Amino acid sequence: MKRKIFWAVGWMAVGLVGGISLTGWLVWGGRGKPVAAQEVQPPFPPPPGSRFFGAPVGAVPPAAAKHDGISNLEESPELAEFTPEERVHIWVYELCNRSVVHITTKSIREGALLLFAVEIPAEGEGSGVVLDRNGHILTNCHVVEDAQEIQVTLFNGKSYAGRLVGQDRVTDVAVLRIEAPPEELFPVVFGDSNRLRVGQRVYAIGNPFGFERTLTTGIISSLNRTLPSRSRARTIKNVIQIDAAINPGNSGGPLLDTRGRMIGMNTAIASRTGESAGVGFAIPVNTIARVVPQLIEHGRVRRPDVGILRVYQTERGLLVAALTPGGPAEKAGIRGPQVIRQRRRQGPLVYEYTTIDRSAADLIVGVDGQKIKNADDFLSLIESKQPGDVVTLNVLRQGRLVDVPVRLEAGE
Repeated sequence: MKRKIFWAVGWMAVGLVGGISLTGWLVWGGRGKPVAAQEVQPPFPPPPGSRFFGAPVGAVPPAAAKHDGISNLEESPELAEFTPEERVHIWVYELCNRSVVHITTKSIREGALLLFAVEIPAEGEGSGVVLDRNGHILTNCHVVEDAQEIQVTLFNGKSYAGRLVGQDRVTDVAVLRIEAPPEELFPVVFGDSNRLRVGQRVYAIGNPFGFERTLTTGIISSLNRTLPSRSRARTIKNVIQIDAAINPGNSGGPLLDTRGRMIGMNTAIASRTGESAGVGFAIPVNTIARVVPQLIEHGRVRRPDVGILRVYQTERGLLVAALTPGGPAEKAGIRGPQVIRQRRRQGPLVYEYTTIDRSAADLIVGVDGQKIKNADDFLSLIESKQPGDVVTLNVLRQGRLVDVPVRLEAGE
């Protein structure tokens, strides 16, 4: 199968931890569009022992509960000729490949023919993961965004119409649902991305160039990378960098550890050719575990709102430019620019005009004692909280450091 549409962001700088930048092509596999900057806050997984879509978060898959994967396969006579490392590869694939789906989409994009605007049919494809036996499918937002028709093909070749349940452009996560019999659905088991280590063996399963359920292997090359998000002015944080081959069509597929647990979702590659150059990126599973329940319940992520509409970024911090009228920050006493009304007489006429005194606005320098450098840092700290939580904004007000407690409300 050929992939009909291919989008790439040319010569985009991908911010890397430690002041290193990677310049090249950032390719969003699957049916994607160029992605602008935005953010994902650090992962906050459910409490240990909690259950997510019928499987304990961080639990070992049932097949691995008694054995460690290698010994499990050593008991199989037909695999005796393989090395221990090969047996792990085979075991992970056999355990998890039925959880991976092939997603194809149809959409309409605008084009031009001479002086006339025309609508051009477009097709795309990507990967996805079965979340539960109710038919929920996990994938990337950019795989299904703006699609008029979505088809999800299971491991057995059966296809079902996919309905978009919810999506979050900030984290590039989307959830679909299909009406498939429960016995045809094999949910993946979530691991814990907080426990990952550089050098750890990983596996990627997806549909590169339409080749269904393809397995590639590699290691974790680095952790805590950042990527531009599909929403402006923010970034996806804590991204996993891998050297396993990732190509267009892999987006939305699982990144797995040696126990067959999903530790991330393959999302993008850095490449000048549009094909794998051994630098791939995956969204950590703890971020996904935090976002997906809200997408299923609400169709979107309900993030905490601090009630600050706009800020100016300065070398010292964030200068408050506008507050939500009656919002949390205003109620807590955070100060924005002062509007000064003045009059000026000119002959028999009196003119009224207003000026903005920005020196009266608070300068936000930290949240709960943690210093911030930009709006992305500020939003990351705020969105690590829940609506109803109280955060302390550390602000400079007329040269004095003031702590202002603000109770967060539910945002849109």
